[in-house]
Amino acid sequence: MDGSFVISQSDKRPMYLQIMEQIKLRISVGDWAEGQAIPSIRQLAVDLQISVITVKRAYLELEREGVIVTQQEKGSHVASTPGLAARLQEEELSMHLEQAARLATLLRIRPKELESRIREAGDRLKEKEQV
Repeated sequence: MDGSFVISQSDKRPMYLQIMEQIKLRISVGDWAEGQAIPSIRQLAVDLQISVITVKRAYLELEREGVIVTQQEKGSHVASTPGLAARLQEEELSMHLEQAARLATLLRIRPKELESRIREAGDRLKEKEQV
């Protein structure tokens, strides 16, 4: 294990959700390819110094979502589903857009204004990439 999983005790979300998020991130950015073996439940629990039950819960949820597959005596692997990384990226984008819309509503920002701000953010990003 390369130690790049980080579990925060101060994060209000349960640890299994933090694990799920980090596994999905690795898949969506291409660090872990379709069919690639992932750390065993026991190994990840040892590496993170957390309960095996917590890691098992994360793996079970990821299996239900079709992100990983686990086979007896073969361990867990990234699901060999075409477009899995793209699907995870789309889910991530949707989640962030919902959060932005929720915050805009709290701030009484109208949908057109939010749309304009998103366009401006995209334009700023393009400018930074051109430099």
